[in-house]
Amino acid sequence: MAPMGIRLSPLGMAVFCLLGLGVLYHLYSGFLAGRFAFFMLSEPAAGGPDSPRGSAPAGAVDLRELLAVSVLAAARGGEEVKRVREGNVLNAKAKGKTREGAEEKLTSGDLLSNRRMFYLLKGAFPAVQINSEERVDIADQETVSWDRSIPEEIKQKIQPKEVPAESVTVWIDPLDATQEYTEDLRQYVTTMVCVAVNGKPVIGVIHKPFSAYTAWAMVDGGSNVKARSSYNEKTPRIIVSRSHAGKVEQVARQTFGNKTVIIPAGGAGYKVLALLDVAEKNQEEADVYIHVTYIKKWDICAGNAVLRALGGHMTTLTGEEISYTGSDGNEGGLIASINMNHKALIEKLPDLEKTSHK
Repeated sequence: MAPMGIRLSPLGMAVFCLLGLGVLYHLYSGFLAGRFAFFMLSEPAAGGPDSPRGSAPAGAVDLRELLAVSVLAAARGGEEVKRVREGNVLNAKAKGKTREGAEEKLTSGDLLSNRRMFYLLKGAFPAVQINSEERVDIADQETVSWDRSIPEEIKQKIQPKEVPAESVTVWIDPLDATQEYTEDLRQYVTTMVCVAVNGKPVIGVIHKPFSAYTAWAMVDGGSNVKARSSYNEKTPRIIVSRSHAGKVEQVARQTFGNKTVIIPAGGAGYKVLALLDVAEKNQEEADVYIHVTYIKKWDICAGNAVLRALGGHMTTLTGEEISYTGSDGNEGGLIASINMNHKALIEKLPDLEKTSHK
């Protein structure tokens, strides 16, 4: 007798497989759904601490983070400025003339510092408007990343503060005092970053590349620098541009007396630092900073922010606040002071405003 065999029909096999799949689905669907939910909850929320834009939600900027990257940008730009100067590869050339007819120079230090600073800031905060003294060449784009770390000193002194990204304008001066830079007068050279919110300067960073000194301050926040405590309003020491010393000296001596000291210096950043308590052997001290002609906003915005944060003032020669929106130039000259009667100073120098539009 032949052995008996069992034949399974294709239909029976299909039914058996479907039943098996149904059992497996019920067993594991709950597990998979739970794992999926856990995965979704574990993802950082938009704007969370691990998101590309840091702690601020989309469309917002954390000023503490912007201060931290501004300090880093000024230092990184300063590295380029120092490297070019010490290597004596300035490649200096004329880029135009000032309103007074003086030749404006451009060096490799300006361009390389500008590239490093601009792309670091733009990479960290792409939604923020950035105005720089030098032209940014898209063909020469550089990827400069920020690891989003905030120095402990800033963490301790500054609280997070969010503002709308569209209200922020960043002003970069990649090399202040280029003329002095070409003359190897290194003490006057700075790199600067300023953050303005709705046209008002709120963050200022002034970095001296050749001594690695950095002053920073945030309005209604904190700073790593302070004002000097000793001043003499009757015979102040007035710091001015080297090219303008003659214009200011005559009026200043007529106003304050023959004992008034005029200090010719280069660079707006250096002149603001002269008003502060700066532990720098090559930093002169002054009571008032005066500029009597047209000046660009990237030259003065950082200093203006630092002074405001410390209770000081920087205005036009007629006492008007300087807005850091719109055009890149300030037509009304400037006078800056701290811990002094700023209004009284303006009233004593009425004649200087006449020369500020020349």
